[in-house]
Amino acid sequence: MGLLQKRYSQYDVPQKIMAAGIYPYFRAIESHQDTEVIMNGKKVLMFGSNSYLGLSSHPKIMEASIKAIEKYGTSCSGSRFLNGTLDIHLELEHKLARLVGKEAAICYSTGFQVNLGVVSAMCGRNDYLLLDELDHASIIEGSRLSFSKVLKFEHNNMESLEAKLKVCDPDKIKLIVVDGIFSMEGDIINLPEVVRLAEKYNANIMVDDAHSLGVIGECGRGTASHFGLTNKVDLIMGTFSKSLASLGGFIAGDEVLINYLKHNSRSLIFSASMTPASVASVSAAIDIMLDEPERIQHLWDLTFYAQKAFVEAGFDIGKSESPIIPLFIRHDYKALEVTRLLLEEGIFVNPVVSPAVPKEDSLIRFSLMATHTYEQLDYAISKITEVCKKLGVLNPVSVG
Repeated sequence: MGLLQKRYSQYDVPQKIMAAGIYPYFRAIESHQDTEVIMNGKKVLMFGSNSYLGLSSHPKIMEASIKAIEKYGTSCSGSRFLNGTLDIHLELEHKLARLVGKEAAICYSTGFQVNLGVVSAMCGRNDYLLLDELDHASIIEGSRLSFSKVLKFEHNNMESLEAKLKVCDPDKIKLIVVDGIFSMEGDIINLPEVVRLAEKYNANIMVDDAHSLGVIGECGRGTASHFGLTNKVDLIMGTFSKSLASLGGFIAGDEVLINYLKHNSRSLIFSASMTPASVASVSAAIDIMLDEPERIQHLWDLTFYAQKAFVEAGFDIGKSESPIIPLFIRHDYKALEVTRLLLEEGIFVNPVVSPAVPKEDSLIRFSLMATHTYEQLDYAISKITEVCKKLGVLNPVSVG
């Protein structure tokens, strides 16, 4: 056995969880991603998806994808920088820039690659990146590739952000990078205060709207739109794998910023471009999002209903203010056991355990789609409550 194999043969955490019968990852789905999926030939209610608008199986989007394959084939067989740019890539980028109120946009193959390529390229050796400690892993990885100085501030804590800004050289670039909606906690960044501090300390702002597009803002335009601060945010990032029912991502901003990234962002230049089917499906999803605002309204009706029901049942949902509702279990193995028992009851949820979060913050991530029904929601909440009571991780409280 080689040294590499010897080292990693000792990594047995997954095997131990499998032996305990509570391994919750790589569970195979045999159908469309919808509110109801097929697993092992059985129907399961899906409350673990990021398809917030419920568009992943929309016939108009699937039709657009098929037509794109018929015209352009299945792959561009190269990077955007060289042979991988299609006319529909350019059309989508113009549409995205208009959508989020910026001059220009550029698409990447995945959302992770957007943050990796933008955060690593945007600031220089003597500049600063200021990150919320709960920013997405892709932002953290991008910062590790940057030559700039990285400062993390306490989650959504504006006093902590200001303390970090105070130690920065006033003559250097300072880029504050934050999630719009935080992917596990479900809370929204205090963007008005971020903007105030950015103006006070001459800093710039990048917002990751992966979980915000299609959820908040005018017709789902995201966090900056939600707060009426589009002109105060320099860079807006978004993904296509959530509300927009596809795969890929984009960054939008001033023309000069996008021009620089197009010629210096390595995860763009050295990656194959988005497939024709993905591009066409994103464009169709944007049209539906703008044409059917009632989808977003129903999503929020469901969200308020679920938050109230979980709190009344005694759950700690933290500071969630979005369709992402964390149900804090605060014990890794019990979170995994809750997930297993719920799947037996026909409910799919995602456990979030250490090292993704501290052990004392382990949780069940319950997420909603605009296509869920109240009947599905009632059933899920009742079963989740029942299972959590059984395992002793729920202490019902009276709500006055």
